[in-house]
Amino acid sequence: MENAKLIYDNPLASEKDIEGFVLEGKANISFEQGVMRLENAMAAENGQKANYVLWCPENFPENVIITWEFKPVREPGLAIMFFAAQGINGEDLFDKNLQPRTGEYPLYHHGDINAFHVSYFRRKEPDERAFHTCNLRKSYGFYLVTQGGDPIPDADDCVDFYRLMVKKQGNIVTFSVNELEVFRFEDDGVSYGPLLKGGKIGFRQLAPMIGDYRNLKVYSI
Repeated sequence: MENAKLIYDNPLASEKDIEGFVLEGKANISFEQGVMRLENAMAAENGQKANYVLWCPENFPENVIITWEFKPVREPGLAIMFFAAQGINGEDLFDKNLQPRTGEYPLYHHGDINAFHVSYFRRKEPDERAFHTCNLRKSYGFYLVTQGGDPIPDADDCVDFYRLMVKKQGNIVTFSVNELEVFRFEDDGVSYGPLLKGGKIGFRQLAPMIGDYRNLKVYSI
């Protein structure tokens, strides 16, 4: 990646690799095969209470490339990457004055934080399973700002990891899977609120999905 500088490199291969990470909600996190496996700790029948977010503690700059590898293991469910996440007044995401978050989705799109969230494996509701898309939302506000076709097959057909990449540069956000661009969004800074700056990134899953993750990297551009 030309003109990109690696500023964060985490293999997500052992428990030591997520020291300092912040889990909101309850999850079972394991590393039996040298990759991070996320699974709900509460039964899916508990609805939103069974879902969770795992935040990387680092703050990242405004212009970044985020890459990670992902493999769905069990569905139904849904996987999301949050990025550019911070308080609505520019506070650190973990500022004690912000409302406590417990993994329930409304706290992330109509709480007191701003963020982009790309849902890249959507196999929860019947309509999601019938027509696969990757969606980009911007919050505060839960705006669906763009979407594209999801090239990742169902869990039973996955034989390897997929390399996912978010690029946020200026007012442009792109998302790709195995170097195939899935969508591109140009933010005018008005229609869906002001342009988002830097902030934290985090993984979210919806129960009862199981997913494997490895090789999280962030580049400044």
